Amino acid sequence: MVQAYILIQADLGKATAVAAAVREIPGVTSCDDVTGPYDVIARAEAETLDALGSLVVAKIQETAGIMRTLTCTVVHP
Repeated sequence: MVQAYILIQADLGKATAVAAAVREIPGVTSCDDVTGPYDVIARAEAETLDALGSLVVAKIQETAGIMRTLTCTVVHP
C-alpha cells in the first residue's frame, strides 16, 4: 500500500468546498482545510505508485476550485 499527503492550493474562498469534495473521493482517507501556504491537506492511499498517481491526476486535480497540488509520498508508514 502506497500512502501520500496531497497539499492543495485552492481558489480564493474555495478551501472548505474543495476539502469537502476531495474527502468524498475513494482512496482519500482524510482531508482538512488548513491555514498556511496550502489551503487543504489530504491523505490518500492506493495499491501501487501508479494507482496513486492516477488518483491524484484523474480525480483530485479534476476537483473544481483546485489551482495546484503537491504530492508527498510517505516513505516509511
